[in-house]
Amino acid sequence: MIVDVHTHVPTHVAKIPPGEEIINTKMRAGIPVKLTTTHRDFFKAMEAVDRVVSFGIAMPPDRPAVIGERDADKANDATAALVAAAPEKVIGFMTVWPDAPDALDEMERAYHDLGLKGLKLGPNYQNFDPLGKNALRVYAKAREFNLPIMFHQGTSPMRDAPLRYAHPLVMDEIAIRFPELHIVMAHIGHPWTEDCLAVIRKHPYVYADVSARFYRPWAFFNGMRMAYEWAVMDKLLLGSDYPITTPQETIDGLRHLGDFIKKHHLPEVPGELLEQIINRDSLSLLGLS
Repeated sequence: MIVDVHTHVPTHVAKIPPGEEIINTKMRAGIPVKLTTTHRDFFKAMEAVDRVVSFGIAMPPDRPAVIGERDADKANDATAALVAAAPEKVIGFMTVWPDAPDALDEMERAYHDLGLKGLKLGPNYQNFDPLGKNALRVYAKAREFNLPIMFHQGTSPMRDAPLRYAHPLVMDEIAIRFPELHIVMAHIGHPWTEDCLAVIRKHPYVYADVSARFYRPWAFFNGMRMAYEWAVMDKLLLGSDYPITTPQETIDGLRHLGDFIKKHHLPEVPGELLEQIINRDSLSLLGLS
């Protein structure tokens, strides 16, 4: 079974009204990316995978949305609507802004009323201290509900998103405090990939996804080669970061890495280990099966 653990809920259910289309040229190395998508766009792109994890990102009142709804309740409702459209396909993760006074109440609602199965956080985008009191209470609630947490990790083109909040070494401290919490570090923590690999090697329930990496081939190769040398290829999960990329593009990127290696006479990354990332039982690893 092929599972994409990292996708964003479409911004629109059906038609995108004139004037609402958003094109971003910073997220994917200068390549234009259409951030506004519909349910139809989403499910067409997800034909390449069997199951998919999808979520929004709740934002503080003074910041615009990254993709989709800004407010936690609206973002979680949109996620639940996507799940309802294809419950056999989509696993919904909730989102909250940890500094919101009602963050725990929204987690209760999203878990009990909406049936969402995990949590998505982006400390740099959401501008919260990932080791602060408010964040720690959110992690404790996630552990209570057995919710895996997907963290944005690494760089961002947004000028007001603090990079120190998204450094992989912060995840080490969280995992020390919550050793049974299932954590996914997105994007292999780019550009701090080696730090990310050190963390997933150390903690049995901490993983990384390979989303949004293949289109920077030199960095992608280095990340995969370091993962091979550190013997943590089994801790890497398939993720696309849709709509930034699609699952099929990501699968193709993994399968074509060998061509890049041969062309540039680089040290090997065994193809069978790359294929295992594509076919990994990520849901069981995250307690979602």
